[in-house]
Amino acid sequence: MVEPVFRIAFEAMASRCEIRLAAPDETAAGRLAQAAVDEVRRIEHKYSRYRPDSIVSRINAAAGKEAVECDEETSALLAYADCMYKASHGLFDITSGVLRRAWNFRAAALPEPEKLAPLLDLIGWAKVHRDLRRICLPRAGMELDFGGFGKEYAADRAAAVLEEQGVQFGYANLGGDIRVIGPQPDGQAWDIGIQDPRHADRIIATIPVSRGALATSGDYERFFELDGRRYCHILNPRCGMPVSHWRSVSVLGPLAIAAGSCSTIAMLKQKDALVFLDSSGMSYLAIDQQGNLLKKNA
Repeated sequence: MVEPVFRIAFEAMASRCEIRLAAPDETAAGRLAQAAVDEVRRIEHKYSRYRPDSIVSRINAAAGKEAVECDEETSALLAYADCMYKASHGLFDITSGVLRRAWNFRAAALPEPEKLAPLLDLIGWAKVHRDLRRICLPRAGMELDFGGFGKEYAADRAAAVLEEQGVQFGYANLGGDIRVIGPQPDGQAWDIGIQDPRHADRIIATIPVSRGALATSGDYERFFELDGRRYCHILNPRCGMPVSHWRSVSVLGPLAIAAGSCSTIAMLKQKDALVFLDSSGMSYLAIDQQGNLLKKNA
């Protein structure tokens, strides 16, 4: 007998999230999903820059003063950030979150150059002192921000918790960053819709996914328009200005953290994105500023 599929919705990481899974009944589905939700909330509490007791806040508070000891999980994430920094030639930089002090995407106004310039001086993953267990931000005012991969990592961990409990069919969706455990109970792939970057209520493409992850980065999540130009929240750490070449990039990969990082780096690469995406070996769907779809299946 094919088990029914249940949907458990929740809020986390400032996003609408859901777990979909096959289970014998609603009670079993809720119990299985709750363990995954608890894991997502654990990661949010541990790495949120908005919580003063998070490891990220403690590292940031110690900037310019002292090193902070990191546990194995945090050290592994920092090592991953280092790999992405190198793979992107410095564009994927988790010290660039300080730029939010200059940008307010709720108001259609550009930051003053005198406000942006000192923040650029605080950016630079290469400046950070780090070993296997400790990290030190050398200058006061520097910050780490795990926003570039935290949600995707949480999606992977949620899926892992479900798999550990024996779930074979379903996925974790954290604000559009999706990690698929397995197909639908009847063996059919899940049809994952890609949002039209210019129309929130429309789907521009549908991608069948049976296993792996799908993540999208785009210029439509937080933005404002001024003098006919769109300014989005994805900021180049070298100049502090928003990217503008792509409306969105979606990547299908083995893990949500890999797909998400790849899509973000592609946005940051701008006109050089396709070369990077092709070299990644992953499938992608990129939408340019004219609305053209560029797709490649790995």
